[in-house]
Amino acid sequence: MTNNKKVLQFIDESAALCQPDKIVWIDGSKEQIENLRAEACSTGEMIRLNEDLLPECFLHRTAVNDVARVEDRTFICCKNKEDAGPINNWMDPAAAYKMAGEIFKGAMKGRTMYVIPYSMGIVGSEFAKCGIELTDSIYVVLNMTIMTRVGKNVLEAMGENGDFVKGLHARADIDESKRYILHFPEDNTIWSVNSGYGGNVLLGKKCFALRIASYLGKNEGWMAEHMLILGFEKPDGEVKYIAAAFPSACGKTNLAMLIPPESYRKKGYKIWCVGDDIAWIRVGADGRLWAMNPENGFFGVAPGTNAKSNPNALESTKKGTIFTNVVHNLENNTVWWEGLDKNPPKDAIDWKGNPWTEKEQAEGVKGAHPNSRFTAPARNCPCISKEFDNPKGVPLSAIVFGGRRAKTAPLVYQSKDWNNGVFVGSIMASETTAAATGAVGVVRRDPMAMRPFAGYHMGDYFKHWIEMGKKVKNQPKIFNVNWFRLDDDGKFLWPGFGENMRVLEWIIKRCEGEVDAVETPIGYVPKAEDINLDGTDVTKETLEEILTVDKETWAKEAEGIEEFYKQFGDRLPAELSKELSDLKARLK
Repeated sequence: MTNNKKVLQFIDESAALCQPDKIVWIDGSKEQIENLRAEACSTGEMIRLNEDLLPECFLHRTAVNDVARVEDRTFICCKNKEDAGPINNWMDPAAAYKMAGEIFKGAMKGRTMYVIPYSMGIVGSEFAKCGIELTDSIYVVLNMTIMTRVGKNVLEAMGENGDFVKGLHARADIDESKRYILHFPEDNTIWSVNSGYGGNVLLGKKCFALRIASYLGKNEGWMAEHMLILGFEKPDGEVKYIAAAFPSACGKTNLAMLIPPESYRKKGYKIWCVGDDIAWIRVGADGRLWAMNPENGFFGVAPGTNAKSNPNALESTKKGTIFTNVVHNLENNTVWWEGLDKNPPKDAIDWKGNPWTEKEQAEGVKGAHPNSRFTAPARNCPCISKEFDNPKGVPLSAIVFGGRRAKTAPLVYQSKDWNNGVFVGSIMASETTAAATGAVGVVRRDPMAMRPFAGYHMGDYFKHWIEMGKKVKNQPKIFNVNWFRLDDDGKFLWPGFGENMRVLEWIIKRCEGEVDAVETPIGYVPKAEDINLDGTDVTKETLEEILTVDKETWAKEAEGIEEFYKQFGDRLPAELSKELSDLKARLK
């Protein structure tokens, strides 16, 4: 399928190591995909669901010990340990290749090695990057055909000498003690072994699109960010674009696919989803930042997704979707999960493959794993942007950071300038809820929501943000939002979900100079009258409370930031040290 010597050499070397019985090239054709689905169903790897209710949809179960990303088994393998930084796990590349090579040796005996040529981004666009993933899992192949752009045209775009990211994955024995997700940024290489869970084995996703791509972006002058991209359409038809980063459990997918409140819909406002998870960002010829979603599908968390919380996400799963670790509803051969509705099926199999009876349900046995997933084609989404396939991407008016803070951050504030915005992103944090760790209110810093995903030293990553700002003539404005302010009784003060449209409207108005703001020590906060509350139960007094910036709370926050920054040593940019000392001075 190709004369690219680098590709052929990569396949030959990997086959010699893993010793598969045969090698199959994935061409992306419908016929081949259907044959692979049939094969996976014949071996029990997948279950075909009700064709009338869920056409071309399938159920898959992972091993019970293999249900989530494994941060503690994920390594950055670069020559100099210091370059991996204090937040990443590091391994020496030579040692990593040797150690994992022993595990890969003969790991595909009796199995097929599939060669997946894929593109992150529209094939052939200036944003796009190519990859080859070698895997012994049909599940991986079928997921990659949803999540990325797969096929012969990728090999054509690479040509006879084009570069690509080398990805090698083997299920091996799904042995968690020998499970490794290894990134070699200096070699453009990813090795993943002993896992079958999507987050560890769909190598185009976090592995390539963030960890390797963030390193490429630093060297090539662009950015790979853990951000949604949405289009905000005004009644006159003009669309403005926002990229936003949130740690997990902060409503990122809900925001990407937001349904405006009825009063906004009646006036003609719309939200368009360009991407729900990852943004690749470049400086355009016009001096603006342009963002593109490198993915082609959604890898979403199923539990809690329903017709009320996120109807667009739910609608996206209605065809051509692979469900992982959810409940198999035997009554009509469909799927179910906690939070889908209040009617769990009476005749069902749980995510482990065991009968899930009313007795188990009464005892509180969960039917779906809390991290169960759906892999759905982005084109299924009712609010997918018409710019989704635009090779140029979309121009950004605003960048938004967010977190889950009970008292600290106001509902929304705008940074003073680009460097101050980088500071705002670098101090992003969420407080743990009881569900996470048992400890409540512990602050976990997650800069730019990239803590688990930066492929190099976080201090250098901050520096790259500051350098990018110098290249952007028409900078997007940078904001921080917090939908999670609590009152003294622990109740949310802001309704969230679709009502977040009201905050987005203020953000766009600020970008266009249409509204004024109040200057505070942390940045610019809205005047209460400039946020439209029509049709909500939120009073002006409550809004004023959510917009307050308490100096004492922030003085304590500044101490936490200082402590966090210490770990970056002299790799912390001087600009951020200055931002912190300026904040402290303003708080006095």
